[in-house]
Amino acid sequence: MAEILREIGMIARALDSIANIEFKEYDLTRGQYLYLIRICENPGIIQEKLADMIKVDRTTASRAIKKLEANGFIEKRADAANRKIKRIFPTEKGKAISPNISRENEHSERVALQGLSEDESALLIGLLQRVRKNVEGDWEYVKKGNKRNY
Repeated sequence: MAEILREIGMIARALDSIANIEFKEYDLTRGQYLYLIRICENPGIIQEKLADMIKVDRTTASRAIKKLEANGFIEKRADAANRKIKRIFPTEKGKAISPNISRENEHSERVALQGLSEDESALLIGLLQRVRKNVEGDWEYVKKGNKRNY
């Protein structure tokens, strides 16, 4: 069983490493491309929702968002109905590189799924989504300061 999670981890780390190297030319480092593409896909998203989407804690998300904002990739705007809520939008600079991020993602997915049939790919995504949903319960539980029983 542990082999499955090791394989998933190795795949994720390898792809993240590749992307970090390739996006360095845009001054995107340490997974910032993940935040930027999600913001481009969901303009006006709030920080907490973005953190949940990427599965990181709020502090990690806050650091990445601050760097993206400082580098001119995104901007925060007050919500029209509730000025305390800050919504995050891509800037023109952020929008300009999002197609490159999407192309890299599509390429990586093609490479990763090479040799799998459409049925096998569909089965794999379905199984991985079930695994993610299983893990999300523990993630939410631990995120709230709880400890799991092993």
